[in-house]
Amino acid sequence: KMTTILLVDDDALLRRSLNYQLEQTGYRVLTAETGQAAFTLARAESLDLILLDIGLPDKNGLDVARTLQREIDVPILFLTARNEETDIVVGLELGAEDYITKPFGMRELLARVRVILRRTARESAPALDEPLVVGDITLDIRGHEVIVRGKSVALPPKEFELLRLLMLNAGAVLSANYLLDAIWGEEFAGAVQVL
Repeated sequence: KMTTILLVDDDALLRRSLNYQLEQTGYRVLTAETGQAAFTLARAESLDLILLDIGLPDKNGLDVARTLQREIDVPILFLTARNEETDIVVGLELGAEDYITKPFGMRELLARVRVILRRTARESAPALDEPLVVGDITLDIRGHEVIVRGKSVALPPKEFELLRLLMLNAGAVLSANYLLDAIWGEEFAGAVQVL
């Protein structure tokens, strides 16, 4: 899967320039010039990173980050023209991975993007090539195969996802609402009869 980056900045020239540079580096780039457009894209797309300007025309970038952090788990790199320490501190306390002050060099930005993507990839689920093993169960994510005590077991996609989530969180108690939201989506939250 291609790494997708959402770039949110109201400066059209900077957006075009960053979009071009990031695409040349091999990333898929979506762009937004307002906080509202950022919400729409972030909710519709599977993102790996958000480059977010603090000074947006319709909303403060810090408020945009606050809302997005509640809704989706995606790292944020703040782009800030202001060298105000308070904005930077608030941004980092909100959970942003990093920040970069404008004007910045393209090589520095690309290096920071690579570091964040490497770090978040390491922190997320095991690599697709590595099967998950818990007790007698082996789950091969890439091959979409479940093996129980040496025998292959066919599972429908939702059950496979549910088992994968349970194996990733082996030993932890997961609420029914968390499972519903993670596997079936928000529209089923609270509909425990689905389980």
